[in-house]
Amino acid sequence: MTQTAAYTLDFAAATDIGCHRGNNEDSFGYDAELHLYVVCDGMGGSAAGEVASGMAVRALIESFESLALQAVSSGEQLSIEQRLLYSIHEANRVVRSASELNPELHNMGTTLVCACLNEHRIVIGNVGDSRAYMIRNGVCTQITLDHSLLDEQVRQGLITPEMAAASNLQSVITRAIGTANEVEADLFAAELNLNDMFLLTSDGLTRYAKPEDIAKAASPDAELTTICQSLIDHAKQRGGADNITCMMLRVVETPPASQSAPDLAS
Repeated sequence: MTQTAAYTLDFAAATDIGCHRGNNEDSFGYDAELHLYVVCDGMGGSAAGEVASGMAVRALIESFESLALQAVSSGEQLSIEQRLLYSIHEANRVVRSASELNPELHNMGTTLVCACLNEHRIVIGNVGDSRAYMIRNGVCTQITLDHSLLDEQVRQGLITPEMAAASNLQSVITRAIGTANEVEADLFAAELNLNDMFLLTSDGLTRYAKPEDIAKAASPDAELTTICQSLIDHAKQRGGADNITCMMLRVVETPPASQSAPDLAS
């Protein structure tokens, strides 16, 4: 019997204030052991956006970790999709509650895009217009759909992509973490191939970088940290009007010594 090699993820991330902003409202975080990765882009003015994004990152990761511990103690296993959805809703609850309790944080919110390894699959969730891309065999494909006014109008055939690109409504999003009591997240899943790469990023990059630009930067032999910095530089050279955050993931084989040994006592 042939045993399929186990996969894990190498990763790197970088964030930059950009060329014109006074503070960085993007946040990112991860739990490498649980293979959970997240990028958030806050909004709300002053420091509120920075608070919202950081709060959402922490709440998502802490909720996901708590569910993992509960699964170990109870033996009841939720699917990765169920765990991600629950954790996204918990992030929404935490940010919403803070917004309502603190007048200085009123109306704050954040986008969110996250990814989690599930054996030979990856599951991706998003709210807002932060995006996930897959780079496979030199081709970059957008996985997520933007929850933004312009993108939804393009999908409905109301305007063209060129009209959207020229619009001054680039920042109008239709869903966000923390702006309402309930939030609707999208989930996507993909079967993995060795050396697949995934990019989680805020719109500070995607308003300047097309999929072919991302594919060019994400060459197979490039270091992930170099790819992140190259993409940030790309955005800044073209204006860098917003904060820019990039998190790159690469699918690799789990080293044999790191794979779980069989339980001979069972």
